[in-house]
Amino acid sequence: MPCLVMKFGGTSVADLARIRNVAQTVKRAHDEGADIAVIVSAMSGVTNQLIDYVSDIAPLADLREYDAVVSSGEQVTSGLLAIALQNLGVPARSWLGWQIPVVTDDAHGSARIQRIDVDELRRRFEEERQVAVLAGFQGLELGRKRITTLGRGGSDTSAVALAAALEAERCDIYTDVDGVYTSDPRIVPRARKLDRITYEEMLEMASQGAKVLQTRSVEMAMKHRVRVQVLSSFEDKPGTLVVDEDEIVEQALVSGVTYSRDEAKITLQSVPDRPGVAAAIFGPLADAAVNVDMIVQNISAENGHTDMTFTVGNADLQRTISVLEKNRDQLAYRELKADPNVVKVSVIGVGMRSHAGVAQRMFQALAEKGINIQVISTSEIKVSVLIAAEYAELALRSLHTAYGLDSA
Repeated sequence: MPCLVMKFGGTSVADLARIRNVAQTVKRAHDEGADIAVIVSAMSGVTNQLIDYVSDIAPLADLREYDAVVSSGEQVTSGLLAIALQNLGVPARSWLGWQIPVVTDDAHGSARIQRIDVDELRRRFEEERQVAVLAGFQGLELGRKRITTLGRGGSDTSAVALAAALEAERCDIYTDVDGVYTSDPRIVPRARKLDRITYEEMLEMASQGAKVLQTRSVEMAMKHRVRVQVLSSFEDKPGTLVVDEDEIVEQALVSGVTYSRDEAKITLQSVPDRPGVAAAIFGPLADAAVNVDMIVQNISAENGHTDMTFTVGNADLQRTISVLEKNRDQLAYRELKADPNVVKVSVIGVGMRSHAGVAQRMFQALAEKGINIQVISTSEIKVSVLIAAEYAELALRSLHTAYGLDSA
């Protein structure tokens, strides 16, 4: 019998009416004969409220206790959905991460799944056709038997990991959007929904600002070849399948244009141009857990010196400045300039592998609109540029048209 994993996000279970609606969706899939495992998030806004509670009590709280608090939202939702299914005559029970168990490492607040024991779930599928309703986002640190959480958006990762463990036919991610679009439809009115997208493209889109799926969940889906479908909880129509490249007959040159406002630019002016200077800059930042993204090194106006420009997340800006200022004597830079008013815009597509001129088309389209490029970075299937934040919407619409992505 086929197995299906269904994941419902916070907006899908935001209140009792929506939980009842989810129960009806699960019942239809169950009635069609599939073995069903459901992953649920906390109700919309609940996790943020729990995080605020912890922060108000102690801004630097023990992460083990933090996990005990913030994981509780999913416990409520899983229990309510199991009750709603039982009221519809569907055999169901709720499971918490520690009951399965979902075994993780000990990195509280951002734990990684090591294994999921699914023997008992399979037994109940076979003997009782019982629907398993699992609390997403949470696991168990086996050594100390402490609850762990997987980081924001971790329910997506829970769902994909469970689908891999159960060897499920598919993992359906129900959200408040009806699929993956070629760009943000709130900014680009002519954006269109994609029927299919490759794991690699989805991973780049998630990491470059698209909020549809958590990056770690896409990484896991790609590693275990779990077919993922993104679809709406509120509309009964097909979504977007995230699949292996072999399942897509002909690749478009570019599949999507994304943006990220979570960027800040740092420039260190007049740094001594000598071996080891980059390590001296980025080593302390790595030690401070600052993730550096785009990097460019320019020749300085001063002989024997260089200017180093790079980007970090907005949330890390003040910490980055603090680390660099603390190491100023060692780095010997003349001036530090910080600019949080920037946006990273990316064009993504596996078709880039076999086509030349993709970057040139991007640069030309931006130049025609008078948009200055500050930093450039590339990968095999992506070109990203950093631009002033005020041009973000114009850049998205222009690039969407330039690559022929506008809907008819």
